[in-house]
Amino acid sequence: MTKRSADPPVKHRNLPLLLLQARDHVMSRFRPILNRHGVTEQQWRIVRLLLGTGSLEPREIGELCRISSPSLTGVLARMEELGLVSRKRFEKDQRRVSVSLTQKSRQLAVLMAPEIDATYQQLERLLGEEFCGQLYATLDQMITILKRDRQDAE
Repeated sequence: MTKRSADPPVKHRNLPLLLLQARDHVMSRFRPILNRHGVTEQQWRIVRLLLGTGSLEPREIGELCRISSPSLTGVLARMEELGLVSRKRFEKDQRRVSVSLTQKSRQLAVLMAPEIDATYQQLERLLGEEFCGQLYATLDQMITILKRDRQDAE
């Protein structure tokens, strides 16, 4: 049996752990949809990103989707094999690659959209529209501040 200390050495709540737990509770509502359609969480993050941005370079995708470069290489290769993305070299710089969604992945997103939207509606009913709006705004603000601070430190 481990002995519990009355006064923990760290006084703040564990924000990274809380964020991971919240993410897992949210994702548990989406995973069944992804599984039914044969899409992994990482693949869906990429599809959702590219639906909103158009084509991007792998470096940008990794940064925005929070996927490490080695993992991203494998994920994009698998997505290309499945016909979900296409990669095209830049004409003026053959070292650079642009990743785009294929028609197949766009059709998949359209097929999944009603289930995804219904899940968001369930979350809004459960948590409240106002809370969800505040949560989005707070997370956007947090990301902006922390990103700016990191850039200022570099």
